[in-house]
Amino acid sequence: MLGTNLNHIETAASLEKIISENENVMVCCGRMGPMCLPVYDIMENLEDRYENVKFFDMEFDAPEAGVIRNLPECRSFAGLPFTVYYKDGKVVQATSSIQNKDEVKTILNAQFGE
Repeated sequence: MLGTNLNHIETAASLEKIISENENVMVCCGRMGPMCLPVYDIMENLEDRYENVKFFDMEFDAPEAGVIRNLPECRSFAGLPFTVYYKDGKVVQATSSIQNKDEVKTILNAQFGE
């Protein structure tokens, strides 16, 4: 399990349940590395501002994370973390590698409203 203050997803079944029960979901699938830590921090800082979005992390190297790693939207990704945005159970955007707060907010606003 990742050492963040985010809610953790440990299984593919849990991810499916989360995205089926919540309209807007952001999942950051990564490691505790230098490219991932800033994204987790941003998510933790934005949780209170975006009450209509559920924020989660998932450990990239866990076998169950194949559900994220193998998404068509993530096939060409090379850098960690893989960040996936779901709306109504469907992927609406996916990014890879480090992002800054403005980049994350731009996606959240465009996909889920402010």
